[in-house]
Amino acid sequence: MSLILTVLPDVKPDANAVTILNVRAYVIASKKAEEEGGGFADCHSQAEGHWILGTDQWPIANPMSFYEKYKARRSTWGIDALGSVIVEIELTNGMTGVGVSIGGEPACFLIENHFSRFLEGQDPLNIEFLWDVMWRSSMNYGRKGLTVQAISAIDLALWDCAGKLRNEPVYKLLGGKTKGSLPCYATCYDPLAAKNLGFKGAKFPLPFGPADGDEGMRKNIQRVKEIREAVGPDFPLMIDCYMALTVGYTLKLLELIKPYNIKWVEEHLPPDQYAGYTEVKKRNPSTALLTCGEHEYTRWGFKLLLDQECADLLQPDVTWCGGITEARRIVALASAYDIPIIPHGSSIYSYHLQYAFPNLPMSEFILLAADGASISPYFGQLFDDEPLPKNGWVDLDPNKPGFGVTLKKTHLRRPYPRADKSNE
Repeated sequence: MSLILTVLPDVKPDANAVTILNVRAYVIASKKAEEEGGGFADCHSQAEGHWILGTDQWPIANPMSFYEKYKARRSTWGIDALGSVIVEIELTNGMTGVGVSIGGEPACFLIENHFSRFLEGQDPLNIEFLWDVMWRSSMNYGRKGLTVQAISAIDLALWDCAGKLRNEPVYKLLGGKTKGSLPCYATCYDPLAAKNLGFKGAKFPLPFGPADGDEGMRKNIQRVKEIREAVGPDFPLMIDCYMALTVGYTLKLLELIKPYNIKWVEEHLPPDQYAGYTEVKKRNPSTALLTCGEHEYTRWGFKLLLDQECADLLQPDVTWCGGITEARRIVALASAYDIPIIPHGSSIYSYHLQYAFPNLPMSEFILLAADGASISPYFGQLFDDEPLPKNGWVDLDPNKPGFGVTLKKTHLRRPYPRADKSNE
C-alpha cells in the first residue's frame, strides 16, 4: 500500500525571494588553452610530457593498458577527450554561483537544453528539490557518468549561490567546522618532492598491469622499493592502480608490497566489479588498506560498495558523484558503517565538505605543476584565488562566502548559448 496520498503541488519561490535568472554552461575556449592553463576542471587535460599522462620511463597502468597502441600515454585513448564544464548561475540580485566538473560540450548541451528548465525562475535555496527533479528527469539516459557530472556542476553552483545569499562559507551551511585545519596528502610522480613540501603522505601511480606479466610486476615492486627508500620508512605511501588490475594480480601485488609499509592500494579493479572488490578485501594478505569510489556515482552506487564490504575507505569525487547534495548523503551512509571518506581531488569543493564532517580525515592534492614537484592551483587558471596547501595544510577563509573563489572568464566559451533573461 502506498503512503503517497496525493501528487505534490508545484514548488514555487516564496514571495520576494531571490531567484535564478540565468543558467550558463561553458567549456574552455580551445584544447590548447586548456592544456596551457593547467587543465582547468579536467586535471588530465595537460600537454604532452606531463607525468599524469604517463612518461617514457614510467607509464601509468589503466584499463587500456592491455592494448599496445594505447599503453604508453593515457592521452592516446582520450582520458582528456571531454574536458572541463563550468556552470555559472546568475541570480536576480546579480549574484553568481559557480560549479565545475568534466563533460565538456556534451555536458553543456544537457545543462542548457534540459536541466535549465528546472532551474530558471526557481529559488536557488531549494537545492534538494532541484537535485531531485534533475535526477528523476534524466533517469532514462543517466544515473551515472556524464549526466551525473553535469548535475554535479549545477549542484555546486547552487551551493555557491546559497553561501553568497547567506554570506557564509559552504562549510558553515553544512554544519560548521569539525577540524581547525585540513591535512593533505599529495598525488604525484615524486613522493620525495611531496615530503619536502610538507605533505602528510604521497600517492603515486602503479606503472604496469597484468598484460605486462612477471616483468611488469618486477618493475612495479622495484618502483615501490625505490620510492620507499627515498622517503624513509615512516612517510605514508599509497598506490593508485586506476582500474587496471584483476583480482589475482591485486592479491599478488598486495603480497609483494608487504615489506614496504604501504598505507593503501587504490581502485585496483574496474568500478563495477563489486564482487571482485569484496573478494580482494576478504583475502588481503597485507596490512594495506583497500580503497575505491573515485568513479562511482550517487548514494546508490556507494551503498553497493558499503553493503558488499568492498573497501576500507571510500573516495567519491565531489565534482562527479552528484555534487555537495549527494556527497553529504554518501558521507552519512559511510559513517553508519564506520568507513572514512577521503574524496578524490576536487579542491575547494572537497575542502568545504571535509571541513564539515568528522569522518573525512584528510584531503587529496594533486601536484599538477609542470615540474611535477611544486604546488600550483588544482583548477589551473580557472579561479583567481583558489586556496593552496601550505606545509601540507589547507585553511579556508571564514570571511569568504560560498566556496570562496572568483571565476576568471577569460578562456571560457559557451557552446550552446540561449538568450539571457532580463531582470527587468
